[in-house]
Amino acid sequence: MPFVDLPPQLQERVVCSISAAVKYAVPANIVLAVAEKEAGKPGQWVRNSNGTHDVGPMQFNTSYLRDLARYGITADDVATAGCYAFDLAAWRIRGHLKNDKGDLWTKAANYHSRTPRYNAVYRSDLRVKAAKWADWLEARFVTVDVTKAGAGRALPVTQVSVQATRLLPSLVATKRSKPVAATAADVEPQTRTTRGTSGYVPRKLIRNAQP
Repeated sequence: MPFVDLPPQLQERVVCSISAAVKYAVPANIVLAVAEKEAGKPGQWVRNSNGTHDVGPMQFNTSYLRDLARYGITADDVATAGCYAFDLAAWRIRGHLKNDKGDLWTKAANYHSRTPRYNAVYRSDLRVKAAKWADWLEARFVTVDVTKAGAGRALPVTQVSVQATRLLPSLVATKRSKPVAATAADVEPQTRTTRGTSGYVPRKLIRNAQP
């Protein structure tokens, strides 16, 4: 099991981060790094100087809820325990990576702030944490190096030394039961296709009270 070495209080964060990353085709180690940096708790509200709040496990900023209101998504949804808050965060990170200007890390750090001085501090620490999570992921899952065109899948290895070009694996569906040493023969052309999530926005599901 890939999560048994994690403290119980971290297991939901890691499982939900990976699930959300796969769903929105965002590098899993970036979502994990953002989740670690935000380190929020269900029900937590933090007021910002501009009058907005950072809410819930992923400290989702309430300014983004304006775009989600049409789907019935509220701050209460962002604040709740469980994986939904991570889905919303991965959706938002995907939007930054697709639409914002700058390099990959600046775009990812826009999750925290677009103000250059705040972005730079967040960006620097995000890269460190993402490298750590890349090691963790590669030791347990088949990963894809998304920084290289035509990237292949890398097998889990017992001791991983992640290079600068391998900081961004995105999780694929399969995993190995035992870590093995990767060789050139083990690297296959990428075969996973991205599901149609490019325009998808997470909706709030409302159960009909009528029987």
